[in-house]
Amino acid sequence: MQTKQLGNSELHITPIGFGAWAIGGSGWAFGWGTQDDQESIAAINRALELGVNWIDTAAIYGLGHSEEIVAKALKGQSNRPYIFTKCSLLWDEKRKIGNSLKADSVRREVEASLRRLDIETIDLYQIHWPNPDSEIEEGWTTLAKLKDEGKVRYIGVSNFNVEQLQRAQEIAPVTSLQPPYSLVKPNVENEILPFCQENNIGVIVYSPMQSGLLTGKMTLERVANLPDDDWRKNSGEFQEPRLSRNLKLVEVLQHIGQQHDRTPGEVAIAWTLNNPAVTAAIVGGRNPKQVEGIIGASEFRLNQQELDQIGGFLRENP
Repeated sequence: MQTKQLGNSELHITPIGFGAWAIGGSGWAFGWGTQDDQESIAAINRALELGVNWIDTAAIYGLGHSEEIVAKALKGQSNRPYIFTKCSLLWDEKRKIGNSLKADSVRREVEASLRRLDIETIDLYQIHWPNPDSEIEEGWTTLAKLKDEGKVRYIGVSNFNVEQLQRAQEIAPVTSLQPPYSLVKPNVENEILPFCQENNIGVIVYSPMQSGLLTGKMTLERVANLPDDDWRKNSGEFQEPRLSRNLKLVEVLQHIGQQHDRTPGEVAIAWTLNNPAVTAAIVGGRNPKQVEGIIGASEFRLNQQELDQIGGFLRENP
């Protein structure tokens, strides 16, 4: 699998990385329903076998559980992937989630992540959400110090807008941004992606298949039967009138994919990777079969006619 340099770092990453949000399991506000840990470990191992060289997780995923599963999957792995994780979202003993970018909080978080991941250095440490906005400078200064101390190799941000990126850049260079980017949510194309390209900020996009919506596996019936502890049940994109429009988009992706023996999900991911500002895409997998259904996107390229076909749908169905 080919690799690309991530922003100003010396990390060369594959076009697809393994996203560990869904494997955090249930029992927290943004869980994906019940998840089998052995299936999660098998999914990670399959992704690595197929050439993926980085894993993106976060402390908040499963309230620490995702990081622990990543550590279990990597135990005894001779060819260790890069590990990216995030801070700024905290939880209390009642599992209630809050935000902090205070220096002492960020330091506690990095130590907890290192312990759960069972590693000595985090390859890329990111601010998960720019909240509270008033604490961005304190949080980013702390990440820069953690880099100097060798706790983390590189530092990045997630979900920041241009103004927030500029504020961070004044303190220390931003290696990467992690924004949501998909055919369903292309908004970052307007200002954020061009800014990153101009400033050598690597971009690793998340939810390129809109949390499973563009995989070709979702139907009206399946969405209606999502378990109550799956956060997607309450997402606007999974509800009418958006749902029917999104499933119509999947038909377009299906048609294009069939001509290349690719899944709709692979077409959706390839569309995000086509943007020159995008370094790579984070793609989740809850079992080895799901991983096998998306891995082809790393090498697949859409031609101009196919890009025009997708663009036509988006214009007609904004």
